[in-house]
Amino acid sequence: MQLGHSALSGAYRLEYFSELDSTNTRAMDEARNIPADVKFLRKWFIAGRQNAGRGRMARPWVSEPGNLYASLLLLDSLTPARAAELGFVAGVALAEALSPILPQVAQPKLKWPNDLLCNGAKVAGILLEATTLPDGRFVCVIGCGVNCASHPADTPYPAASLHAFGAAVSPAEVFASLSSSFADWYMGWRDAGGFSAIRMAWLSHAAHLGQSISIALNGETIQGIFRTIDEHGRLVLEQPDGFRIIDTGDIMLTRSETAHQEPPPTGH
Repeated sequence: MQLGHSALSGAYRLEYFSELDSTNTRAMDEARNIPADVKFLRKWFIAGRQNAGRGRMARPWVSEPGNLYASLLLLDSLTPARAAELGFVAGVALAEALSPILPQVAQPKLKWPNDLLCNGAKVAGILLEATTLPDGRFVCVIGCGVNCASHPADTPYPAASLHAFGAAVSPAEVFASLSSSFADWYMGWRDAGGFSAIRMAWLSHAAHLGQSISIALNGETIQGIFRTIDEHGRLVLEQPDGFRIIDTGDIMLTRSETAHQEPPPTGH
């Protein structure tokens, strides 16, 4: 595994493990033990395999060899108020990294708030975690799982791999592209001090924009038309009685809704 050019220029670091419980767990453990005099750290953790991988809401993440499991630890004058925006930075970076290697008919789409789809099937997910250290330093960890060679079965909605779409790339190739893409988008987001460019880029890759969707929220299901995301990354849902702003939730898809979009066998 090697960092991409922009990541090297941006003083990112990398540590690789053949197997871990979870790259996010490893990154969070290191975050809690950063020496007090360290004020800046950008470090990727990668595992060839995870034995306790997880997604949002502690859902298990199947982590067989051949896929990318990577987490980025950021200690970089971040603030809790803007932390959620980093999930969108990562989403845009991942979509931009994968776009050149995927065929035009399977270009990546971003499912709010944290999944990447190809033809309606999930090929990657993002997990954002954060903590404030006892001395007040704020750290974020961004986990990225990409189905390069294989995908889990029996998921709530279809999953697929990059190989299934004809993109026979290795985890190392995906990571080099992702790490460089993230470094570029992150610096634009951080130095410009705003979310506007990330928001526009995210919307250009958005799945289900302008469509009727169902969202699981606090034990209920709400429906409406996905109109946009606002200046904080919140989903704007149009309903018969007006607009509703959604802070968190899951856009629900069923296999019947996406079955026609699953990739055909390619022999990879």
